[in-house]
Amino acid sequence: MSEQPLLVIVGPTASGKSAFAIKLACALNGEIVSADSRYLYRELEIGVAKPSPLELAAAKHHLINVASLEEPWNLGLYKQSATRVIDEIHQRFRLPILAGGTGQYVRAILQNWQVPSHGPVDQLREDLETIGNRIGFDKLHEMLNAIDPQAAANIDYRNHRRTIRALEVILSTGKKFSDLRDKEPPPYNTLIIGLELPREVLYARIDQRIKDMIGQGLVDEVQHLLDAGFGPTLETMRVIGYNEIIAHLRGETTLEEAIAMIRRNTRVYVRRQANWFKPTDADIHWLNAQDPALLEHALDLVEVKLGIASKE
Repeated sequence: MSEQPLLVIVGPTASGKSAFAIKLACALNGEIVSADSRYLYRELEIGVAKPSPLELAAAKHHLINVASLEEPWNLGLYKQSATRVIDEIHQRFRLPILAGGTGQYVRAILQNWQVPSHGPVDQLREDLETIGNRIGFDKLHEMLNAIDPQAAANIDYRNHRRTIRALEVILSTGKKFSDLRDKEPPPYNTLIIGLELPREVLYARIDQRIKDMIGQGLVDEVQHLLDAGFGPTLETMRVIGYNEIIAHLRGETTLEEAIAMIRRNTRVYVRRQANWFKPTDADIHWLNAQDPALLEHALDLVEVKLGIASKE
């Protein structure tokens, strides 16, 4: 049996992945599988630039608004769910289009990572958080390095959440985190299309997006979440745009300072995304997101690489 096709759309935040995926889905009888960790949560809207109701209605979307902030998903649960959804789309003789900027999620599917799907062990996670706050999260990362050097090498020491998650898995399963993420041959015939923009254009888009978020009511959205009991200690609330507005609402910064922090942190995030989707990656077909013929070029690639012709 030949491998089933999978179209993947990657690129930095604000490059236009969501809108582009919708156009491709309409042209190719496709369904979109989100690869954005922030889109999972029903309560997050404005601050994550989630597709609008009109966009969601324009093409079938999956793994958006499927969880509550009180029910955090991990990589294993996402991979399990996304694989199931992709298989179901194939069974309907439609094309799955994996689209999003969460590098771990995309690579877990493309490289068929074998990761645990069990949720966090609450007491263990709380204990690790307490230890990290007491001795410093850099020391916690050093602890991870002593136990599992390969996992530590793949996790930035500043990424407290992933450091804790790796230690949590190791201590609860008795296995190295890196061993649980061994790769198997990918089960799909995959075409990866990357959207690229000049950095100055991308930053201008990011700045406009942040301005739009504020205008659409991001501050009110964050206040509503706080009023509903979703505090900053929740792991799922540690999202760019929300952290900074929480600090503002606590009186720690002005709104202007919070906006400046969102801009800075988003730029840092863009640079981290580039580590997952490198311009030199020969498996990614990079296309100029500003090209008027972008859709036509992409459809040509799909026909050549996947053997699927558009309906247009």
